[in-house]
Amino acid sequence: MFADVLVVGGGPAGLGAAIAASMRGFRVAVADPRRPPIDKPCGEGLLPEAVAGLRSLGVPLNQEMAFPLRGICFRDESSNVRALLPEGRAFGLRRTALHELLTARAAAAGVTFFWGAHVSDFEEGGARVGGEFLRCRWLVGADGNNSMVRKWARLDPRGTNGRRFAFREHFSAVPWTDLVEVHWGNHAQMILTPVGPHEICVGVFTSDPHMRLEAALDEFPEVAKRLRNAPRVSAERGTVTALERPQRVTHGRVALIGDASCTVDGVAGQGLSLAFQQAGQLADAMARNDLATYESAHRKISALAMRMTRLLLLMNRSSALRRNVLKIFARRPGLFSKIVSIHATCASRPALTRAEIFDLGRQLLRAGG
Repeated sequence: MFADVLVVGGGPAGLGAAIAASMRGFRVAVADPRRPPIDKPCGEGLLPEAVAGLRSLGVPLNQEMAFPLRGICFRDESSNVRALLPEGRAFGLRRTALHELLTARAAAAGVTFFWGAHVSDFEEGGARVGGEFLRCRWLVGADGNNSMVRKWARLDPRGTNGRRFAFREHFSAVPWTDLVEVHWGNHAQMILTPVGPHEICVGVFTSDPHMRLEAALDEFPEVAKRLRNAPRVSAERGTVTALERPQRVTHGRVALIGDASCTVDGVAGQGLSLAFQQAGQLADAMARNDLATYESAHRKISALAMRMTRLLLLMNRSSALRRNVLKIFARRPGLFSKIVSIHATCASRPALTRAEIFDLGRQLLRAGG
């Protein structure tokens, strides 16, 4: 068996890489021991950059297939601040529904699938897939946080920063808002994302390994009240989330993408945005026969998300700092809107002025003191 590109891992990142490579004329195979639709506990909100990335892969979203989101809201016990996103540029969508869309698009693009296939015996020119060796020119690791490809290629990550636990469940309820609501508490953050006209995704992020969604609702009584009579329509699923990035994401003719290449804490909502950007850059680099360009592009793509995630984790570690930051944003909603626009990577990305950066830093230092 032979393929120009063998992608190990058939989640959204792997399928994105496969579609992008196929669009550039490569013969592509995807191998994964799981079978579709592949699920993963996440907030299920797609920010503008993710929506744009999907469109570039030939998977345009609209309000017929996904729930349109108008913006983002940060709330705690004393502040409530919101920022709007460009209309039609953000959506809530079940992860399994997204996977089905990407799988169908990859099949239409001519990608070959090896679902339920164990991948082993990695070599520079291929790997054993389901018992038979598949030769390839390029090997792409899209196999998640514990990537086998990354370990084999010795592309080990830097030290993990801020390892936390994430849980997700779906409730049958009519959304009371078209915003993604991020509720900040002393021991957890809760993210509410409408994913349909009668369904809400509820995600919890916490440093407490013993906390589950039911216990987290006690910390957010307003949310608990709204969901009190709402039937649960999915089982609770959990995962570990962290902030980490390898020193390198390429070695020879091997490249990493998605969570195999870097992870940002789930509260940032940037994982898919990064993966789809990486997919296009990786395909271009393979077409140029030069993975060094992908290495450079990957650093640039992930840098902003890493900085923004560190700010969010800092707010999580200090309740006093978090309260003061949200009060600052409440007093200056224009500043919050700018930061959200930068974070969501909208097409018109407004830069913070030096005066705004200095003033925000001064107020954060004062709040921290």
